[in-house]
Amino acid sequence: MSDTEDVGVEEYEEGEAYEEEVEEGEQYEEKPKFKPTAPKIPDGEKVDFDDIQKKRQNKDLIELQALIDAHFEHRKKEEEELIALKDRIEKRRSERAEQQRIRAEKDKERQARREEERLRKEEADAKKRADEDAKKKSALSSMGSQYSSYLQKADSKRGGKKQTEREKKKKILADRRKPLNIDHLNEDKLREKAKELWEWLYQLEAEKFEHIEKLKRQKYEVTTQRKRVEELSKYSKKGAAARRRK
Repeated sequence: MSDTEDVGVEEYEEGEAYEEEVEEGEQYEEKPKFKPTAPKIPDGEKVDFDDIQKKRQNKDLIELQALIDAHFEHRKKEEEELIALKDRIEKRRSERAEQQRIRAEKDKERQARREEERLRKEEADAKKRADEDAKKKSALSSMGSQYSSYLQKADSKRGGKKQTEREKKKKILADRRKPLNIDHLNEDKLREKAKELWEWLYQLEAEKFEHIEKLKRQKYEVTTQRKRVEELSKYSKKGAAARRRK
């Protein structure tokens, strides 16, 4: 290497060292700011902005179509759920109507059975009352016949004896006694008639009891008086005998 070349190399190196020092000083003095740079377009290729715009539009359309499809899919699902809900409501309504119909039929059958039981009970009660009324009629008829026969027997026993006023009265009442005609009476009238006869019979029994008790008292009084009379007669006889002895 020649001296000239060495000198040139040294100068070049010194220049580079100087530039580095200057750059370092500038870095200490002010920080560099970020400057956006446009993308480098490769050499030999042309940029088609229409194609880029078209691709963006296609992408937007695809996204919009996806949103529309999702919206309609969601709406279709809601409509299906609404239809299913309406079907369930209609099914429940039908089931409720069927249950009400069955309940109404059961209530109707229950009322019919209750009415049938009521009619059967009323019929049984009416039959029972009719039997009781028939028994009462028979008893009253037999009672009347027995009373008539009793009066006849009493009259026959008395025979030709002289009738007292009381006996005459009994005979007159027996002659005036009307036959017991109750065939034309209805149920209520029969019940009233039976009640009336029962009260009359009860009154007769009460009067009979009173007469029996009165007769007992009278017999007791007669017996007592007779004993007193007998005792007095004894004392009177003794006194008369004693007077005779004197």
